[in-house]
Amino acid sequence: MIIRRHPHRAAGAATGRAIRRTAATSVAGLAAFSVVAFGPLPGVSEAQPSTTTTPFTTPNTDDCPNKTAPPPPIDTSEVPEPGRTAPAALPIPSPPIGGKQLGGCGVILPSGAGPVPEGISATAWEVADLDTGKVIAAKDPHGRYRPASTIKVLLASVAIPALDVNKTVIGTQDDANADGTRVGIGPGGTYTNKQLFQALIMASGNDAAHAISTQLGGDEATVAKMNALAKQLQALDTRAATPSGLDGPGMSTSAYDLALLFRHAMTLPLFAELVHTEQVDFPGFPANPKDPDDKDHPGFPIANDNHLLYEYDGAIGGKTGYTDDARQTFVAAAQRNGHRLVVTLLKADVRPFRPWEQAAKLLDYAFALPGGASIGSMPDEAAKTPNSSVALASPPAHTDAEPAAEPESGSNNHELRIALMVGGTILVVVLLLAARRVSRRR
Repeated sequence: MIIRRHPHRAAGAATGRAIRRTAATSVAGLAAFSVVAFGPLPGVSEAQPSTTTTPFTTPNTDDCPNKTAPPPPIDTSEVPEPGRTAPAALPIPSPPIGGKQLGGCGVILPSGAGPVPEGISATAWEVADLDTGKVIAAKDPHGRYRPASTIKVLLASVAIPALDVNKTVIGTQDDANADGTRVGIGPGGTYTNKQLFQALIMASGNDAAHAISTQLGGDEATVAKMNALAKQLQALDTRAATPSGLDGPGMSTSAYDLALLFRHAMTLPLFAELVHTEQVDFPGFPANPKDPDDKDHPGFPIANDNHLLYEYDGAIGGKTGYTDDARQTFVAAAQRNGHRLVVTLLKADVRPFRPWEQAAKLLDYAFALPGGASIGSMPDEAAKTPNSSVALASPPAHTDAEPAAEPESGSNNHELRIALMVGGTILVVVLLLAARRVSRRR
């Protein structure tokens, strides 16, 4: 499925979120008031709550179903191109990377820990200390799953040190034609590499991934560099098949590896800045000179796709992902009482809680455990990666002194529609009152 990100769907500013929530509540409240006061509107059916639900069961991985490879694909996305064969499964390290306990496939908890929160639909997950590398709790940590767009964390780790962030590039039709989620790069548009990284990390733009990988030598060369870095970091369950996270032959990662890759990416100050950024303005692109009806495409705001960033106190930032085969994937970090934790989810569902809500539950659980709780560790990648530091970069702090963001045109349009909905509901109520009064006079 090709998804086109509408340029005016971005809504990152806190003010805009508050307005939208208030307006939506007002609409719902007025609608409920009209039904209670006057009964159902003529010709309008009331929404009935569902009377049937499918019981939720946390996936059981005790028998290690994904020890060697991800679950079978449900589509043809991993069929090799003509003349090529699918790569063999990655070797299984022995002993397990990170410690003996991490070789288990079910839920693994430190001694004395209580049960994990209910409602975690992720088939595999992990919570670890971002600073020390200690793994605090996990489920099937080395089980192999598809990363979807969380693999962009690895792409960013390769590209940010390699590319000049201030260099400008011209968007191409090939960028614009990228499959999957696109931020809205257009042919002839002028973009700095920093803006491409914003689109990649904040909005998961596959068009941005294409523009970045082109500068790194093309998709095949970029994937080779990503896999070389994964191996160097001892993320040995990980193999990228595409730069963007679209499924391909041999694509694989694990909950353990994803935490490790995110921890490494957080040593890059630009990455730490962008995962924590809520909204930025993104450039437009010129009209197609071959199309007399086309017009210039103005710039637009883009917002961070990670809802944990907006909803969880102490959230540092993270990356979302989804494909039909990978399902919901997620990696994020948060800080509390001087401790910074990273949480990963693989092959999750949106029920009974959305991925960011499941991540919040696991973070709350891990923050409540004793400080020394551990079931394993992540290797110190700083000793293995040139020009990296074990000291993790801190995202920019928000302060009350920061000026409020000016509302964007797209946000204004959205809020205008909500205002009209509220006004329309009020008008319906007034008309119903008038009609009742006229009816009584007859």
